[in-house]
Amino acid sequence: MSTTEQAPPALTDPPAPIQAKKRLGDRVFSGTALGAGIVILIVLAAVATFLIIQSLPAFQIDTSDNHILRGESFLSYVWPLVFGTLWASFMAILIAAPISIGIALFISHYAPRRLASLLGYIIDLLAAVPSVVFGLWGGLVLAPMLQPVYAWLNKNADWIPFFQGQVSSTGKTIMTAALVLAVMCIPIMTAICREVFLQTPTLHEEAALALGATRWEMIRMAVLPFARGGMVSAAMLALGRALGETMAVTMVLSPSAVVSFLVLTATNPTPIPANIALAFPEAHGTGVNTLIATGLILFIVTFAVNALARWIVARRAEFSGAN
Repeated sequence: MSTTEQAPPALTDPPAPIQAKKRLGDRVFSGTALGAGIVILIVLAAVATFLIIQSLPAFQIDTSDNHILRGESFLSYVWPLVFGTLWASFMAILIAAPISIGIALFISHYAPRRLASLLGYIIDLLAAVPSVVFGLWGGLVLAPMLQPVYAWLNKNADWIPFFQGQVSSTGKTIMTAALVLAVMCIPIMTAICREVFLQTPTLHEEAALALGATRWEMIRMAVLPFARGGMVSAAMLALGRALGETMAVTMVLSPSAVVSFLVLTATNPTPIPANIALAFPEAHGTGVNTLIATGLILFIVTFAVNALARWIVARRAEFSGAN
């Protein structure tokens, strides 16, 4: 009796994936999020377009009728302002970063729970203090208090190039402005670093402690490597606050258009926001366009700083606390 082989079953298409039915709330949320993102892009493009269009008259060759430039080129006018902005912001971050990281570590890993909660509330409240208040405090309280300190540094530490020169008699120097900016940056950076430190995997911390590490060794080996990208992001956000600060610096500095690394003298580089605030009330004609052009330069500098921060954080994107 002959047997016939049974033909294999015909290949069928795989079943279509089951798509979950979107609820009204999901559609509303996704549409709102998409709209918010589009609005941000539109606003950014509108600001950039306005700055570019209004800045074009400042780049003309003939500047004899420009009462802001006074015959000099725009580049020679804006370079000291860019230097003052970067120099003051760099000193502010240099001062604020270690203090913020220390406070955040104390709140997240050392302080008792009640004290940590109280300090967290205080830090969050400091971020809401208006910049005018910081400016008044820096000009009326901090500057006179630091003037004897500046005189002592100029006399006993003049081997450091930054402390040379004639000391300001009022204490209103670029160093005072940087200290005020650092105080304004500390709440932002501390709050972000605190949340990043609290996200460290508990298993990593417990494993380090189980191997005999002290609390500081555990922080150095487990917490800080995990939070490196977050700390960079926090520092760059705080730097953005320092780059764009206007009133606090205006009320503290005695501005002048110079390029100088001396931090204790009365001749101080002027940041772009402070220069705009001081010169805008009397500006007219192409002078207004010149000040807007300096705002465009500040916009580009801030954008470049944020892009650098994103690049640094992206380099750490492959690191995961679950590894």
